[in-house]
Amino acid sequence: MSNHRRLIYNPFSNLITTFIVFILIIVFVLVFIGLIGTAFSRIGFSSREVTILFLATFAGSFINIPIATLESHEPVLTNAFVRVYGMTYRIPPISEESKKTVIAVNLGGALIPIAVSMYLLFKFPDIVPFAALGVLVVSFISHLVSKPVKGVGIVSPALISPIAAAIFSIAISVEFLIANETFVLAYVCGVLGTLIGADISNLGKIKRIGAPIASIGGAGTFDGVFLSGIIAVLLA
Repeated sequence: MSNHRRLIYNPFSNLITTFIVFILIIVFVLVFIGLIGTAFSRIGFSSREVTILFLATFAGSFINIPIATLESHEPVLTNAFVRVYGMTYRIPPISEESKKTVIAVNLGGALIPIAVSMYLLFKFPDIVPFAALGVLVVSFISHLVSKPVKGVGIVSPALISPIAAAIFSIAISVEFLIANETFVLAYVCGVLGTLIGADISNLGKIKRIGAPIASIGGAGTFDGVFLSGIIAVLLA
């Protein structure tokens, strides 16, 4: 099995993929009818750029960039689906004799959202202290609810981290009168909090779960990162 096929695959079942596409269509409709266009224009994003950003995030969820390889302590599972927290995840194909786990970074679930988060923090430096606190809070919650799942990697419930980020952002916005930055804060806290709390803080457990690929921001946490963006859009 080639490395190309191992690292480029759809991590979700067909049903979950269809659901994500449906959510994307709703977001695009909201953007193009102008309900949330004003908020995005204020941070320098046009409707077309918002569309490209969400499409790139979704398409990028298929792409994993390898950064390391670990010897797995458990037999590596392959060619199966695993259902956890109501989501069905696809275990990528891999040669049966392999005992290795590839550590990768997901393009759509990690690299693109991190780049957008850094841009937003640069654009709105006044929220950096609040964002740092929010990332800590969401990371802690995300770490508590995430768990290693054999064959898949680290899995976190899709809605908990994004909702925690949204509640924190709304509370901070009301308390410190920064309502115009609520959706920015929700996005940054949801994205970085999920990645740090679920994936990065659990890297030490990867050797014990027999996953052919453990992708930061990939299957297991992509849905949390993706929904952070969706909820941030709704807060806009």
